[in-house]
Amino acid sequence: MAEYSYMTEEEVQGLKNEIPDEIVVDNMSELFKVFADRTRVKILFLLLEREEMCVAEIADCMEMEQSAISHQLRILKQSRLVRYRRMGKGVIYSLCDDHIRTIFDQALEHVGE
Repeated sequence: MAEYSYMTEEEVQGLKNEIPDEIVVDNMSELFKVFADRTRVKILFLLLEREEMCVAEIADCMEMEQSAISHQLRILKQSRLVRYRRMGKGVIYSLCDDHIRTIFDQALEHVGE
């Protein structure tokens, strides 16, 4: 095994400059908090598979009350992970973009190791 070489002051300073600013770090932290809830992760999995679903369908799949699902969807909307569109009197939910799929694929690969 090779010997470890400690960083120089210049390297430390250069690396410190690579840390994102506080706003970016706070936003990333909030995103990870959203992913920390099992119900929200399951909702995202469903939307990855089905692409579009209404609250009643999600509630049926998860065997939960629609009010509980609506609460979690509100958090996912605020975090810009899901979007919605009105269809008559109903609301249809979908993922905002493919970044969520990438995050989930990476997470599944990581936990599968």
